[in-house]
Amino acid sequence: MGGGVTGTTGVTAKYGHLINPRRKWYNNRRLITLNAWIFLLLITSSTNGYDGSMMNGLQSIPQWKNYFNNPTGGKLGLFNAIQTIGVLAGLPFTPYVSDGLGRRSAIFLGAVIMCIATAIQTASQSIWMFISARFLIGFGLTFAANAAPMLITEISYPTYRAPLTSAYNSLWYSGAIVAAWTTFGTFKIGNSTLAWRIPSALQALPSVAQIIFIWFAPESPRWLISKGRNEQALKTLAYYHADGDRDDCLVKYEFEEIKAAIDFDRTAATDIGWKSLFSTAGNRKRMRIIIALAFFSQWSGNGLVSYYLNKVFDTIGISDPTIQLLVNGVLQIWNLFWALLAASMVDKIGRRILFMTSVCGMIIFFTLQTACSATFAKTQDRGAAHAVIAFIFLFYASYDLAFTPLIISYTVEILPFRLRAKGFTVFSFAISLSLIFNQYVNPIALDKIGWKYYIVYICWLSFEAVFLWFYVVETKNRTLEETAALFDGHEDKDQITPTVQKKDDMCDSLDEDEVANV
Repeated sequence: MGGGVTGTTGVTAKYGHLINPRRKWYNNRRLITLNAWIFLLLITSSTNGYDGSMMNGLQSIPQWKNYFNNPTGGKLGLFNAIQTIGVLAGLPFTPYVSDGLGRRSAIFLGAVIMCIATAIQTASQSIWMFISARFLIGFGLTFAANAAPMLITEISYPTYRAPLTSAYNSLWYSGAIVAAWTTFGTFKIGNSTLAWRIPSALQALPSVAQIIFIWFAPESPRWLISKGRNEQALKTLAYYHADGDRDDCLVKYEFEEIKAAIDFDRTAATDIGWKSLFSTAGNRKRMRIIIALAFFSQWSGNGLVSYYLNKVFDTIGISDPTIQLLVNGVLQIWNLFWALLAASMVDKIGRRILFMTSVCGMIIFFTLQTACSATFAKTQDRGAAHAVIAFIFLFYASYDLAFTPLIISYTVEILPFRLRAKGFTVFSFAISLSLIFNQYVNPIALDKIGWKYYIVYICWLSFEAVFLWFYVVETKNRTLEETAALFDGHEDKDQITPTVQKKDDMCDSLDEDEVANV
């Protein structure tokens, strides 16, 4: 995972000189351990990706379709949407668990619920048993998915915070890859329900790992300080960021900055309820961006392929389930590559450039995909059908430059600590609403008007480009507290900075010879 040292790349110049240039993730035992714990959190996204890809794959497996009487239209939409409905049911409770009991407790609770749900899904004997299990999967997932990205961004070493948090949503595709190739393999099983029960059972593996290991992972220092557990927070920062040295300059800086920001929130913000998300100009600016990104992430045309790839293929005359499953598996590997590549560059290129490059690429390739689909509909030209597949891959490469790695990392970094859990819940709620629309409307629209439905998304993508140009704020190379001040104005920043600066003055820069040797 990429990231720079000192003040040149990936680190704000304000504290870049405090970072030991020799302390990198691959040569420091504590950072290797920390990143291993972060990987345990990252696989939460893999669970979500596994679910979406598994449902996509099951729709191409005859054994699944026959067992559930070949669901179509609204019933097929319910199969996919019920997981999102479960997410919506859990959302009102997630910020209170994450903020009240802690990030780790929320992840543990979500993992337990998901393990129970996948057991029910695997043992399903009827359509309603399967649907009920998928509701529970969504309900449990929302607790883990709310807390995991926040914990990642709050415990990461400064140089790796943005790439690692961006990798969270990128690893959606790692789960999708496993599901896609699992369904491709079990498809070869004879006339047996194991063809879909095996993929269902494997969905529980990430949650099992989290249940076993989550209590060994560090808790968020910000959450600990917010609960008055300053000593434990300082110990955590020192252990993982400075080899246990509490007097390390970077640890002092981080601890004082976090403490000052939380103390300021306590004195300046009398209300941290839901209304506070919209009570100030800075918060309204945040929520406008966050809600827009949530809808953009699902309404950019990607929902057609993510959940209904088989129906997209049907519109271009590719109905062989083997080919459909094979393309689905290769596509997930392609997506993972581009998403992780983009995640490694978020602090080098910047958020605005990635967002604008992404949306412009999507407009171009989705338009070409539409044109080729129209050509096939009129001429039945196989070359046009193959071109559609090529443009799907290019469209997703563009999508993965920003909308896979950045939508979650950008959301959690622009929210101040006191609002992070609630604001992220609003983001998840907006995504759930957009998903329900996609999962119900897309199959019906594709059945009714085929490729002509793509034109709606071309118009919407053009609107996205205009919005992103005017509203996305560049946040690269800033701490979480500095990013909050960027949205709230200089007044808040001036309240926080003096307290930190006094502590910063106590530390000298690293030895010049040491820096020169990097």
